[in-house]
Amino acid sequence: MDVTTIGFTKTSAEHFFERLRIADVRTLIDVRISNSSQLAGFAKIPDLRYFLSRISNIAYQHEPLLAPTKDMLAQYRKGAMDWGVYQGQFLKLLSERQIENRYTPSVFHGACLLCSEPEPHQCHRRLVCEYLNERWGQALKVRHL
Repeated sequence: MDVTTIGFTKTSAEHFFERLRIADVRTLIDVRISNSSQLAGFAKIPDLRYFLSRISNIAYQHEPLLAPTKDMLAQYRKGAMDWGVYQGQFLKLLSERQIENRYTPSVFHGACLLCSEPEPHQCHRRLVCEYLNERWGQALKVRHL
């Protein structure tokens, strides 16, 4: 199942939506804990839902089960926890939530996971894909936009 991931910071709306269009994304799965921050610009709900529908005919889905807790994210962003600790805690959270049993690989086919980080190397959207692939026998073919 083909799945992509994308972050919305450090990019223009034009570049963001063009990457989604070129990747033939059908559903954007928002894996942010909060999708209404004023700092999100064009990625703030309901604007994002409108733009996705009008510009690219892409469906929108918010999946907070695939997001870190507010406290975990706040500690990481403040520097109170480094990436290694954050990653370990987030993977433990995914395991506790048993996300591999709540979703199927087909849910992610043609989908794109969205969060704020511009690059996937220190981002939870990458961790979600890797966690699921470990449990689903590498069922997801992941590409980071």
